[in-house]
Parts: sequence; structure tokens; C-alpha cells
Amino acid sequence: MKILVSVKRVIDANVRVLAEPVTNLIVSPAGKYDTIIAATSSGKNVMPRVAALLDVAQVSDIIEVISPDTFKRPIYAGNAIWTMRATDTKKLITARTASFSPASRGQLAAVEDISTAALSSKLSNYVPNALSFCERPELTSAKIIISGGRVLGSAEKFREVILPVASKLGAAIGASRAAVDAGYTPNDWQVRSDGQRRRSGPICRSRHPGPSSTSPA
Repeated sequence: MKILVSVKRVIDANVRVLAEPVTNLIVSPAGKYDTIIAATSSGKNVMPRVAALLDVAQVSDIIEVISPDTFKRPIYAGNAIWTMRATDTKKLITARTASFSPASRGQLAAVEDISTAALSSKLSNYVPNALSFCERPELTSAKIIISGGRVLGSAEKFREVILPVASKLGAAIGASRAAVDAGYTPNDWQVRSDGQRRRSGPICRSRHPGPSSTSPA
């Protein structure tokens, strides 16, 4: 199996597993390692549990490594970058992959499979994922986003104003946090500024004029 440079061993748990048994699987050999890093949604679900069992602080969502114990991460919804030093001897880290260049590949590594028995849990059971499909682009990959806010007044008005424009332009639909909190849209429509959904392309926001506002003809 071709894998990242310097990786010599891969342990494959290629089954749908729960966070609790995976946590135990990581904690067992953790004493051999100085740094444990995750960068996927599943990994970020597991890492806080691992950190708690190892009694160390987790360093979350790093975007740059300054030194073996110093990192940069966004705070205040991405409006500021915090340089922090982790004092624990063992580093538990989650990273934003978009902030790092891809590692080179080519080295062969041995792959070890784990039996599903080692990943069973007596406290919870896996429920199959229900995947949803949408004809519109995802917020994380859309070149154009049409976004509306709470000023639209209702979920019905939001859809009446925003959806036709988005359909015409082939754009993703976004919403402000206030619109999401008001129940106008589902949570995954929220346009965030913390780097997860910030795009380099245009974001068009609807502004419904109030009594004292004027609109161009």
C-alpha cells in the first residue's frame, strides 16, 4: 500500500465503528508516541475522548506549526489568529487540512487489519448513516453563494427570495447565523467566517429594505 512518506505502519479499522472503542484502541499504544493528530470529522469526534483519558489538553484546529510545541489556530470566528504553546509532554492535536500542503507519497507501508470484535461497544450501537443528496453545490465547494438573513422575516420569505436566485445562478444557498437560529433554514446552510465555509468566490447577501431604506431602481 502506498502511503505518506515516513509512515511505516498502518492499522486499518475499515468498518463503521463508534468513537468509544476507537478511543480505547488509540489510548492503548499512545504511550509510545509524542504526538497524536486527527484531521477528519471522525477523528475530531475521537480526539477529545483520547485527551481526557490521557489527561492532557487538546490543541484544536491548528493552521500552522511553529515548533514542536507552538502552534497557530483561529479564534473569534476566524477574525484573529492565536499563537499558543502546548506544555503537555504528549500533544493531542486536530488540524485544518486546507491550511497545509499535501504530503508526498510513494513509500510502501505494511497494513494491519483489526478484528471487528476489538471495536465492539456494549454501551452503544452503530446506526447506518442516512445520506442526503442535493442538486445544489455544497457551501464548502461552491463558487457562488446566495445568502439571506433574519431580516427576510420568515422561512417562507427566505425560500421565496433566495431559492429562485440561487437556482438561476447555479449557486449554493447560505444563511446568516441569525436566520439559522430563527429557524428559517437548516443549520448546514449557515455561512461561517471561521475558515470552514469561507470561500474565495462571491457571496451575495439579500438585504430586504426597511421603511427608512432606499433601494436602487
